[in-house]
Amino acid sequence: MVSKNQVKLVKSLHQKKYRNRHNLFVAEGIKVVQELVHSSFKVNALFSTDAHIDLGTEDVIEIVSEADLKKMSALTTPNKILGVFEIPETQRPNFDDWVVVLDDIRDPGNLGTIIRLCDWFGIEHLVCSSHTVDCYNPKTLQATMGSISRVNIGYTDILSFLKDAPVDVFGAFMEGESVYGQELPSSGILVMGNEANGISKEVEAMVTKKISIPQFGRSTTESLNVATATAILLNEIRRG
Repeated sequence: MVSKNQVKLVKSLHQKKYRNRHNLFVAEGIKVVQELVHSSFKVNALFSTDAHIDLGTEDVIEIVSEADLKKMSALTTPNKILGVFEIPETQRPNFDDWVVVLDDIRDPGNLGTIIRLCDWFGIEHLVCSSHTVDCYNPKTLQATMGSISRVNIGYTDILSFLKDAPVDVFGAFMEGESVYGQELPSSGILVMGNEANGISKEVEAMVTKKISIPQFGRSTTESLNVATATAILLNEIRRG
């Protein structure tokens, strides 16, 4: 039977300060939890309302009531399994391939989608500014659909990171040159900016080449969603 202290701990992990304090995060749902238990992430605890659930591992799953799972869950309607995992150490990029850098992305869903895109396009390293939303935010984790287990994500001072980078830095700007006419290198950095303000002036000064996605329609749409723009740019990068 799950204890009150366990429930209290799991609930606290929905807040970033407690995730940082305990170096733990919570993942929910069969798809995400199964991806994580079969990855390099270390399992701290697993809780489920289904006594017959099988994740294909030897990790012990503690059976709990629906009421207890609801107390621990960040979801309005909890899935039947919840996992607690250790936050892994970040690996520094080696710049053999492209690296995506995020300048203050604030929406959890956007970050989760970008993580999923990095996984799809084989981008191993994602570097986030210190003010970018936490990748272990419950909404972000749901949006990754397990891809977080295959992308190395780090938070740092991106100005220092870009200054020391040994490769060209490409930034997404409305006024940049069309990405469709570029000869893109085999390795580099792609910087994507904040949803409302784009790339900051300080980061802009570090950008080697400004690129854009040309608009073909006549709508008054000011810009693309940052995750959508990331998908298009990564597709062009992988097309070579």
